[in-house]
Amino acid sequence: MEKKEVGDLVSVTFTWRIEKFSRLRPQKHYSDSFAVGDFKWQIVVYPKGSSGNPGKHDLSIYLNVADATTLSSGWSRYAQFTLTVVNQLDSDKSITFETKHVFSASKSDWGFTSFMPLSELSDCTKGFLVNDACVLEAEVAVSQVDYTSASEAHETLFFTPIKSSENENERQGRSNVDAVQFPQVLDFLDSSSSEQKQTNADSLQAPISSKALTTSSSYQVLAFQEEPSSEQYCPEPNDSPVESPKLKEHELPRSTPLVELMDFRGLGKIDQDYVPFLEAVCLLHPSLIECQRKRSRGFTEWAFTALGRLLHFLKTTRGKDMIEAPCEEHLQLLWEELGTFKFDLAWLEPHVQSALGMKKFVERERHVTELRNNVDALDIEIKRLKAWLTVAEVELVGAKTDMGEAEQRFVAINMDSELGYGGWH
Repeated sequence: MEKKEVGDLVSVTFTWRIEKFSRLRPQKHYSDSFAVGDFKWQIVVYPKGSSGNPGKHDLSIYLNVADATTLSSGWSRYAQFTLTVVNQLDSDKSITFETKHVFSASKSDWGFTSFMPLSELSDCTKGFLVNDACVLEAEVAVSQVDYTSASEAHETLFFTPIKSSENENERQGRSNVDAVQFPQVLDFLDSSSSEQKQTNADSLQAPISSKALTTSSSYQVLAFQEEPSSEQYCPEPNDSPVESPKLKEHELPRSTPLVELMDFRGLGKIDQDYVPFLEAVCLLHPSLIECQRKRSRGFTEWAFTALGRLLHFLKTTRGKDMIEAPCEEHLQLLWEELGTFKFDLAWLEPHVQSALGMKKFVERERHVTELRNNVDALDIEIKRLKAWLTVAEVELVGAKTDMGEAEQRFVAINMDSELGYGGWH
């Protein structure tokens, strides 16, 4: 672990080597914690991804504040950081992404849902997975100036510009701490609005390694917040203090539309794609709403978002998709997470278990099909043998007839008697 300090900024580079990477379960995994400033941090990785899209298989990596639940009320900390998947064969081909975030009790992790395709990661010729070991790096730079309240953190956002290397051939995936300037404070709140707004647009950064530039156009980079905020909005172009890297047009990462939220029965803001499914099941099962009425608004939003996410997955995923391990693992993860909110889901469990058992069903179906094909083959063989037997029986009758006729014309001779000649003996 490498530590640097410049003025009010402190930067630490932490390396995490993960052995037996291909054997990891799909759930999230945490690195050891490392201290930067007065906080401890961790790298969080989903080996099979966390996008929730059955057809999208990307590695997901985030930065997390360790032991966030034990910190004092109203804590917050701004951090600018890079996350890297190290190429163990050629460090110049390592993939690095940079972002920044104000971490707080409600947003204690931040990172990238689609960091890189799993197909590229698992290709042993690429150099990202060597001897089944994957190496991740996090470089975290924080200001040692603390915020006194969470509302203060929501109102301001610090941007720390980082200069690119002067040598274009050098790898650009690491922050140059010596080039860090003092933070600039930008107000993201409209003074006439009493409601706080939050954006994640500033976290959609272009990849800053040369390798990432060539691959970014093939998949979307998604900034992921594991716990949903109460509201999001699309910022105006002048809201963002970040000057985008000068990339060619075809190299720019594709923008990702923000989730559109809508009120769900006064209980909170929910992804509008989930609301129709939630409305339908709540009409059939009113207890879903009653059990959450005494909960806080934030908890209720998380609960119904988790339920809506699972219902959306079940309605938009086909049975054949569940044959693939990532879909099955993702559904299992959604089901386990939903269990923490104490809904009465006895009505839903059979459907989930049926979906989770789809792979075994296909295996049983394949086995039955093989047995059926074997029976059909034996039946055909029996019919063939019966036809052959019928022909053989006809041939046997003909052979017996020919033999009888031949025997009638045949006169037996004693082969041991002398031949003789005429009447003299």
